[in-house]
Amino acid sequence: MPHVLVIDDDSSVRNILDDFLQLKGFEVTVVGDGESGISLIQERRFDLYLVDLVLPGMGGMEVLKEVSSNNINIPAIVITGFGAIETAVEAIKLGAFDYITKPFILEELLLVVQRALDFSKLKQENLSLKRQLKQRYDFHGLIGSSPQMQKVYGLIKKISDTDATILIEGESGTGKELIAKTIHFNSSRAHHPFIPFNCAAIPRDLLESELFGHERGAFTGAINTRIGRFERANAGTVLLDEIGELHPSFQVKLLRVLQEREFERVGGTKTIKVDVRILAATNKNLEKETKAGNFREDLFYRLNVIPLRIPPLRERQEDIPLLTEYFLDYFSKKRRRENIRMAEEVIQLLMQYPWPGNVRELENLIERVIILSEDGVITPRDLPQRFQDFQGIPPKEEPEGPRGSAEPDREVLLPEEGVNMNNLVEEVERNLISQALRKSKGVKSKAAELLGLKRTTLLEKMKKFEIDIS
Repeated sequence: MPHVLVIDDDSSVRNILDDFLQLKGFEVTVVGDGESGISLIQERRFDLYLVDLVLPGMGGMEVLKEVSSNNINIPAIVITGFGAIETAVEAIKLGAFDYITKPFILEELLLVVQRALDFSKLKQENLSLKRQLKQRYDFHGLIGSSPQMQKVYGLIKKISDTDATILIEGESGTGKELIAKTIHFNSSRAHHPFIPFNCAAIPRDLLESELFGHERGAFTGAINTRIGRFERANAGTVLLDEIGELHPSFQVKLLRVLQEREFERVGGTKTIKVDVRILAATNKNLEKETKAGNFREDLFYRLNVIPLRIPPLRERQEDIPLLTEYFLDYFSKKRRRENIRMAEEVIQLLMQYPWPGNVRELENLIERVIILSEDGVITPRDLPQRFQDFQGIPPKEEPEGPRGSAEPDREVLLPEEGVNMNNLVEEVERNLISQALRKSKGVKSKAAELLGLKRTTLLEKMKKFEIDIS
């Protein structure tokens, strides 16, 4: 239960508040002077304190100042006489949550107390989330002890707390967005927005509206004014992901933002200035793209102030055991599959595999094998077929599946005569549903979870494909 401290020299007020708050479910401690109140606050944990502004010796204002100077995070409500409102307002400026005037109505006081506790809880949750973000994206959250990654970490530490534009280059799945977030959350802009934007995911005719916003009536369907990503990120950071896919017609407009930090909304005439840091990421070699005429040279040099290359996983194989251990621990807890371990030969196989999908492929693999693990020990035969083919491991024997099942899928090659795509898609669906039912021993709710489907959707598909597990 919440613990409330009452500091008031009037014994009748102390007794009334003690009885009333205990009746309402609070633990209550009462004292009659400011010095005793400060001693208790320093020695014990309270969720809230009420303090009279007029006390013998150390007054209520001095109590507030002392608590504040010692960085004790506890909300305060001040009690004041009817003629001392100005003093109460000064107390709020010192950090008090609110004030109540004598004589007060107990139920109204209770509302103020509850609001203060709710606000304090929300504030603590907010601080906790900020700490989690800071911890997640601090330098220790980047996993890898290889020389290549140590070089990356060293550069990130140097450039994070600057406003320099950074071009992050790396293959798909290497963790470019994670690197961008780490840079942002270790900069002076950490408490302001981080806005990622994938340049390849938005149709060309919507790019300008998405990034710069639009005015009402700017085009058909623009029924309201809308702010764009750059305005939303003001004082923070914008990540322009897959910048190499940006259409040439838009590149010159982006160049102006980089140079002047200003733009107009679509359909607007007012120039909007923003204070944003711009990070860009690409899986292409932008220098080659520039020489080939596919990317503006002036834009490239504006983006490439500090180039940061993220090595692919195959170039830092010594990091694979660390990453595997991290993902194994993370997904074991997330999926509530504790005590799952990997056989040593699996680690060796993972270190030899070329990882075309990089860290993202490894992450997805670990989550998959944890979900499908049956005995708590992951062996090479528990890995997807591409790993077994890579190592020449004989296929794992599977129990006979339900009617309508198919063999586990392998790499699909397009026949010379072509295929019926509709039939192929249905066959893949039937195959995956059969495998999920087999893995879940016929438990439909678990099979649906493995497939990322609702149970009702799974039942509909089983009926459609005539899959019978009886």
